[in-house]
Amino acid sequence: MDPHQESVLRAGAQALQVALDDGAIDRLLRYADLLIKWNQTYNLTAIRSPDDIITHHVLDSLAVAAPLRKLTSAIHNPRLLDVGSGAGLPGVMLAIACPKFRVTCIDAVQKKTNFLQHVIGALALANLSARHERIEEVTDPFDVIAARAFASLAQFTAQSRGALAANGIWCAMKGKYPNDEIAALGTSVQVFHVEQLNVPGLNAERCLICMRPAGTLATFPASH
Repeated sequence: MDPHQESVLRAGAQALQVALDDGAIDRLLRYADLLIKWNQTYNLTAIRSPDDIITHHVLDSLAVAAPLRKLTSAIHNPRLLDVGSGAGLPGVMLAIACPKFRVTCIDAVQKKTNFLQHVIGALALANLSARHERIEEVTDPFDVIAARAFASLAQFTAQSRGALAANGIWCAMKGKYPNDEIAALGTSVQVFHVEQLNVPGLNAERCLICMRPAGTLATFPASH
């Protein structure tokens, strides 16, 4: 365990108001190590520096943990689907930081789901599963469908609608506020909350766009 990376991770999690015990810290650091090792052969991410993996991947993904906890506070064990998960971002981080979540990561690329299956076993993540599947093929219902750098908001919501539970929501991680993408959603999807994210050590704009089908009941907290 690298003391510097552990220090950066602990400080970053505290700044993000994500409470992590020693076991969670250990799992997150071991995840980073596994990603670095597998990346040498399978090219899972363009980011290769261990320090950058902590800030650009681990902390960037953890930035949505607190908002998602608030949004799902009325649900006992929220079912969360991470679409186009890649190396498990943000799904692995959410499974570790939010143990009550039941997280499923899907990706259409076999090598990425192979990596995720290895992570699940190595880190003993009982609340995480990984599937080699396209989003259009998923029909079991999820309370939250999340994505990070997956597609436009219109594509994301249209392609994943069949996997959305009754009164479920979509949450898309974006950089700058996506005015054009929101305008392109039309009337069938409602943006009900936008969370501005500040990722420690990352000098870049980030936001979480929360959406639901127009006309659904307001099970989740509204924007305020």
